[in-house]
Amino acid sequence: MSDIQRETMEYDVVIVGAGPAGLSAAIRLKQLDAELEVVVLEKGSEVGAHILSGAVLDPCGIDALIPDWKEKGAPITVKVKEDNFYLLGEEGKARVPNWPMPPLMNNHGNYIVSMGNVCRWMAEQAEALGVEIFPGMSCSEIVYGENGEVKGVVAGEFGLNPDGTPGDGYEPGMELHGKYVFLGEGVRGSLSKQVIAKYELDKGVEPQKYGLGMKEIWEIDPAKHREGTVTHTMGWPLGKNAGGGSFIYHLDNNQVYVGFVVHLNYENPHLYPYMEFQRFKHHPLVKDLLEGGKRVAYGARAISEGGWQSMPKMVAPGVALLGCSVGMVNVPRIKGNHNAMLSGKAAAEAAFDAIKAGRVSDELTAYETEVRNGAIGKDLKSVRNVKPLWSKYGLSASLSLGGLDMWTNSLFGVSVLGTLGHGKSDAAATGKASKFPKIDYPKPDGKISFDRLTNVSFAMTNHEESQPSHLKLKEPEKQVEVDWKEFAGPSQRYCPAGVYEFVDTDTEPRFVINFQNCVHCKTCDIKDPAQNIVWTTPQGGDGPNYPNM
Repeated sequence: MSDIQRETMEYDVVIVGAGPAGLSAAIRLKQLDAELEVVVLEKGSEVGAHILSGAVLDPCGIDALIPDWKEKGAPITVKVKEDNFYLLGEEGKARVPNWPMPPLMNNHGNYIVSMGNVCRWMAEQAEALGVEIFPGMSCSEIVYGENGEVKGVVAGEFGLNPDGTPGDGYEPGMELHGKYVFLGEGVRGSLSKQVIAKYELDKGVEPQKYGLGMKEIWEIDPAKHREGTVTHTMGWPLGKNAGGGSFIYHLDNNQVYVGFVVHLNYENPHLYPYMEFQRFKHHPLVKDLLEGGKRVAYGARAISEGGWQSMPKMVAPGVALLGCSVGMVNVPRIKGNHNAMLSGKAAAEAAFDAIKAGRVSDELTAYETEVRNGAIGKDLKSVRNVKPLWSKYGLSASLSLGGLDMWTNSLFGVSVLGTLGHGKSDAAATGKASKFPKIDYPKPDGKISFDRLTNVSFAMTNHEESQPSHLKLKEPEKQVEVDWKEFAGPSQRYCPAGVYEFVDTDTEPRFVINFQNCVHCKTCDIKDPAQNIVWTTPQGGDGPNYPNM
């Protein structure tokens, strides 16, 4: 389809993704120069539709970007009042006191927020400054210039047939060109993957590591609600099967965020992350809270967990990677939104200086320097060994050695451990099915725990069925020969939306992709043992429609 003729639009800066990083970049550009032409392209049906995060927000990012955010009515109002941390057994719990934890772990001054609503508000601020924001516009291709630089993106292609050919109502989309292109797609973005591969931006760095985060919003009995309470747990039900933990955040209006994170470097291919989440809710600590309440929303997304040593080079000619496209989550703090905002601000300032100096489509090295040497680098470097300690030696080592390492970094700016590596990718960490026991999961009760497809309906996800599947197989036969025969089909378990299934397993197994269920978490792109599944963007507006995740 290289002969397709598309209209073009020219901008100073083209931004892909209306998350906290992309919107921060757009706002900062307009703050610096109101005459700059800035556009933000968002694949969700509206800004915030695809945003899912815990989230306890460190306000340092929004403070730096919009100091008067309180006066402007930002939906950042529920202050953290109480901070609890528990180690769980199957029936009991042990409280971990706050005093041994490094100061960086303190949530005092932070806020429980819906990042979807924060992004909706940020979009209003950006539009008031003159930023053009186009939701429902998936960016399906990178446009390269004559010298190999990133010149722009293709956005808004609609009406392809299931085989990828143009249908009767085909719309080819447009090319949006910029002096610089910012990719703020979030974790494992499809265009970011292409740019990282083309320019070898991850050469010489540790593989990126990931977690799968699943989240439900509950309305609970007002008598049990404690606005501003933050609770984190580790231990049961995962035990030694996988790293991970939970969060329970009491926001306003008698609502609670209940979330569960499973690190994707687990070995046992029989592990079923979604069912671990559902089982977790039957622990007395959680069950007692949720009984008498109702679940009102569900969603899932991958989380970048590699941190400092997994951050690729962030710039190439004409393009910069922002936020989770790089991987800026502080794992022990379970926070990354503040760094995403700071990265957008830094990229905007670098692009403004470049454009002012008459430069176009070169590498914004000043942006990378600021990220690595400024507040973001300081935040991530001090906790860089917690994740590899957890992965290699388990929870106890992570709490003890990781805690000691964070203290030495906080007090002296050095680590006695240096910088530890992560080793294998999460896909390569998956073991052969024959070497691991199957795991028996209790059936959901329909009150506290739910089957996967019922819960997916609460993500309000939708994809036009006549379009091509956005989930591609490099070699279709591999899913049976490798995924099923060697690994017992983990794709039908690691997906939190029930997209993948094997049918006719008593005769000749057949692999089925129910792409309509996809909530765009991208776990399949990360965890598939053969790296045979490739996540790409569906047509614009498709996917989940999260209300206030």
